[in-house]
Amino acid sequence: MGSTIRRVVNTFKERSFLFEQLVKRDFEKRYKGTILGMAWSILSPLLQLFVMMLVFSQLFGRNVDHYVIYLFAGNINMSYFKEATKNGMRSLNANANIITKINVPKYLFLLSSEIQALVNFGLTILVFFFFCIVDHVTFTPKMILLVYPLACLTIMNIGIGMILSALFVFFRDTAYFYDIFLTLLNYLSAIFYTLDRFPPSAERYFLLNPVYVIIKYWRVVVLNATIPSLHYHLLVAFYALFFLAIGCFMYKKYNHQFLYYF
Repeated sequence: MGSTIRRVVNTFKERSFLFEQLVKRDFEKRYKGTILGMAWSILSPLLQLFVMMLVFSQLFGRNVDHYVIYLFAGNINMSYFKEATKNGMRSLNANANIITKINVPKYLFLLSSEIQALVNFGLTILVFFFFCIVDHVTFTPKMILLVYPLACLTIMNIGIGMILSALFVFFRDTAYFYDIFLTLLNYLSAIFYTLDRFPPSAERYFLLNPVYVIIKYWRVVVLNATIPSLHYHLLVAFYALFFLAIGCFMYKKYNHQFLYYF
């Protein structure tokens, strides 16, 4: 494990210029031709939040304290998950012309796409805390623990992105199936509703959803000002490392086969 980490670090040092150029290219490509540019990173989740507030606040938010923050915590994490994994899914195919000509670690292309999603998420987090101030949510030192689910979600996104990008090379239908899956996942992540509408035993099934696990961590820390249990921390880490391990396995196993499908 230690040798693998050292090898990855050395690769980054050797390919740092290429990685920087990939990140810069991805940002320029995303906002090319737009008037507001990176401002859309903030406006997009805000507009989504506004629409969801109009639709769901009277249906689900009447008896929920700080419902806007409850909704926002779920929305920004789900948006980050969607953007990061969908960007990752196409990262290999989008760079096929480079991969087939230059011997470079393929995960660099995926990581460059993840950086873009992570920066956008960072900007929305600033807006999230501004809404917390407006909604009179009490800030506590415990909020520093939000770094933990953020790190785990980022690792999980990388792992799932690796899995999807490998599948997308072989099966282009992956994109269509994944869009349907994301729609289902969005409704199963308790973003706009609370679990008190279900029997207490129902939460065990929601905990099978790794995105919901991340969202609940945010809500427990921000809205309840409490620290999740050790077992909950281990569950969050398990999902992150589980998907990363599968992603690394697939990249290692199919590394040479990718070239035949580009």
